[in-house]
Amino acid sequence: MSTITIYTDGSSLGNPGPGGYGVVLLSGPHRKELSQGFRLTTNNRMELMGVCVALEALKVEGCDVVIYSDSKYVVDAVTRGWVFGWEKKGFVGKKNPDLWMRFLRVFRRHRVRFVWVKGHAETVENNRCDALAVAAAGSRQLAEDSGYRPE
Repeated sequence: MSTITIYTDGSSLGNPGPGGYGVVLLSGPHRKELSQGFRLTTNNRMELMGVCVALEALKVEGCDVVIYSDSKYVVDAVTRGWVFGWEKKGFVGKKNPDLWMRFLRVFRRHRVRFVWVKGHAETVENNRCDALAVAAAGSRQLAEDSGYRPE
């Protein structure tokens, strides 16, 4: 099986405010784009939700996956191992525990590698994800981010 390439981005129009995520999944000749907007959320939640949704979209377990993201919040938490320490401590004092737990459930079904890319640079697919996320955030059809908790 070939490696699945995923690009993700999240955006919020105000932080907190309306937000959205955008995802591009690439596997061989196949391409799939996903996005959704939410009434009240944060940029970090949308960055992480995009990764969750992307991994959940994979139809078989045990995939080799490379995720490209401009979110230092997500990429550093995983590549530096912070999220695993947070998990051991029950996510006490950490933001977005609902999404981190969701992420870990689906992350463990695959072999995932993260690559940080500079946002708003010349990475074509990352820019596409940003456009999807911004459009979703500005949509008239905004869902409720049921896990969002104001500080």
